[in-house]
Amino acid sequence: MPKRKQRMKIPAPKGGDGLTFNHVMVYVRHVAPSLRFYADLLGFKLIDEFSYNGRPVYARLQSPQGLNTLALHQLEPGKTLSETQGVRLYFEVMNVEKACEKLKAAGVQLSQEPKMMPWGWKHAYLNDPDGHEISVYWAGAKRFRKTKM
Repeated sequence: MPKRKQRMKIPAPKGGDGLTFNHVMVYVRHVAPSLRFYADLLGFKLIDEFSYNGRPVYARLQSPQGLNTLALHQLEPGKTLSETQGVRLYFEVMNVEKACEKLKAAGVQLSQEPKMMPWGWKHAYLNDPDGHEISVYWAGAKRFRKTKM
């Protein structure tokens, strides 16, 4: 299992009425393979893990760059993941090709190789162990500008 991240001082959200994005929760069939995928292959750092009956049922991870966090939560008994889940996770990296080569070397299959999209962002697509669609992409400053096509 991945090592726990060492504690670091995180500033509290600023006061006021504005929202601050905190984290995303991804429901998974089994936490252990998802934890290995996000920590070992994508480089997320383990913050917390909760086990029940000797199996991990929840894990919280921090992105390799920045302060965003991702939580993995085992599905409740009797619940299933839908085919599309309505979720696509985006992870930005400057060198999309290099990141994809590293993933492929670890056995991850891309559903789309890195490709420049009409809106000017480079994307590659893959799925996590539970079928959640992931985009490894680079937009840079374009992410904060209106798209010009």
